[in-house]
Amino acid sequence: MGRTPADGKGRGTAAEAGRRSGREETEEERADRKWSDLLQELRVAQTGVQILFGFLLAVVFQPRFADLSTTDRNIYVVTVMLGSATAAALIGPVSYHRLLTGKRMKPQTVTWASGLTKLGLALLFCTMCSTLLLILRVALHNVVALWLVGAMALWFLVCWFVFPLWALAGNGGTPAGRPGQDPATDDDEGTGPGQGRG
Repeated sequence: MGRTPADGKGRGTAAEAGRRSGREETEEERADRKWSDLLQELRVAQTGVQILFGFLLAVVFQPRFADLSTTDRNIYVVTVMLGSATAAALIGPVSYHRLLTGKRMKPQTVTWASGLTKLGLALLFCTMCSTLLLILRVALHNVVALWLVGAMALWFLVCWFVFPLWALAGNGGTPAGRPGQDPATDDDEGTGPGQGRG
């Protein structure tokens, strides 16, 4: 009931932080957990990007590449640039972590890396759509390719962005099990007490 004894001061602070975040953990433990979660997500995205980018780099060396129209070549160049930007954004968090390790900036690193990952997902969406457009234009040679790409882009948007936002809206916009919790301090992407913003 009263104050935490002087020798348990650190434990009291950790408990208070735990109550705010819904877990009994210090800011550093929370940052470690969030970083671990982010790494798992990045592994999935990076694998897909590496396969797609490898395919894109190989296309230019295929015999049929010389037969592509100017428009298709331009689409190819845009697609390769988007793929490069996607790879850079999704590999960027690894560089952040490596360069800032030991600098006591883990919470900030998690925040910045999370933002970069979101940017990478947006770029991956554009890369996928551009790749589909190139392939379907070569395969179909008609306007149906545009309709198919549009339909698939809509499906990507629903799977990647609409479903998560729908789940959040259905939960009243607050983290599960913590009514009244500020979403900005959610234990996944927000900056909690004392965390810096990148």
